[in-house]
Amino acid sequence: RDTVKLSEHFKAEFFGVSHTVPDTTGVALHTPAGLMVHFADFRLDYDQLDTVQNLQEFERLSRLGIHSLFLDSTNADFEGHSVSERLVEANLEKTFREAKGRIILSTFASMITRMAEIINIAEKLDRKVAINGRSMKDNLEIAKQLGYIKYKPGTVIQVEELEKHKDDKILILSTGAQGQENAGLMRIANSEHKHIHIKPGDTVIFSSSVIPGNERGVQTLKDNFARQGAIVITNNDLDIHSSGHAPGDDLMIIAKICKPKFVVPIHGFFFKRAANIPNMKKIGIEKNRVILMDNGQVAELTKDNIKITDKTVDAFYVLVDGLGVGDVKEVVLRDRRMLSQDGIFVIIAVVDAQSGQVRGSPDIISRGFIYLKESHELLSQTRHLIRHVVEESTKNMHPVNFAHVRDNVRERLGSFLFRQTKRRPMVLPVIIEV
Repeated sequence: RDTVKLSEHFKAEFFGVSHTVPDTTGVALHTPAGLMVHFADFRLDYDQLDTVQNLQEFERLSRLGIHSLFLDSTNADFEGHSVSERLVEANLEKTFREAKGRIILSTFASMITRMAEIINIAEKLDRKVAINGRSMKDNLEIAKQLGYIKYKPGTVIQVEELEKHKDDKILILSTGAQGQENAGLMRIANSEHKHIHIKPGDTVIFSSSVIPGNERGVQTLKDNFARQGAIVITNNDLDIHSSGHAPGDDLMIIAKICKPKFVVPIHGFFFKRAANIPNMKKIGIEKNRVILMDNGQVAELTKDNIKITDKTVDAFYVLVDGLGVGDVKEVVLRDRRMLSQDGIFVIIAVVDAQSGQVRGSPDIISRGFIYLKESHELLSQTRHLIRHVVEESTKNMHPVNFAHVRDNVRERLGSFLFRQTKRRPMVLPVIIEV
């Protein structure tokens, strides 16, 4: 436990909490208004008899008197308690023993404790462990240097050495459990990995939960593995993952121990934060003491009250684009969305500045819209329309207003292409005056 004096009136106290990442710390902020406590991402420890462990830190802070408790709400809408990591370990070992061929297991690269458990089980069963994924390799090396993970020389091998060992003596530990496009597991599933290809009878284990929004990518992974004859096992089949985020019943245990004046749900979608309102009511904390704030809102805290003000602060994504940080404007994003959906259609026409007549045949460039070699009829109609619109727009116009001509071509051509294809590409007319 460390204490840092921030100023004359503010002091921060850091303490350890249970999470899937080693050395996760909570913070208690001592202020003139009272004690503000945030347990960061945390869960409760349970033994194999389902008895909760290590509540001393919560009880100590409760005795100090907590003004506001800031609660991780990632799993606030889930009932029940955290799954014991010992149970996860036992189930993983059972699954490993039953696997006849190679085991390919994917989890979060940050779950150092889980990685240590998996390597220990592999050693016990005389399986070699190959790490697939740069972030997992880096984390494993750092954890080994810091003493969090220990294993015998020769236990961890390079993926290039897999062919030297029998299939039933191999365990591949991989990143990509969330279906990320370029992660190690997706490359294996898509047969794009240089050294690892699925064999019928391989056991693929997802020792992780699905982060909201990644459901489609994870389902694609499972489908691809199943098509290739692999046996797919997930947390829905067996308790082989314990989340690092406390579910609703555990949050109620913590709030009941801490006895705060106010609860401020944070870290989670708004509906997950809102799930704390009925949770807290079950233990006697009424709705008016659960302060539900939206991103960017500002609250004022006094000794006996929290008031959400009319003030806001910026709380949106800062986009990094090459060397630019935060300089991508909405109009640029809108153009990129349009390009990604319907492509771009460029026409280049040479126009006589005196007569307003189109010289030669307009050039056409299409990217992401139509395949030019298979669209001769549409291209012929397009060229005819371009000539007609340009010459109609320049008739009796002296001097020629080429900005007006470009706008007419863009508008008329865009409407024509939509009628023909029901798509709206970005139309860029280029008029060359001669």
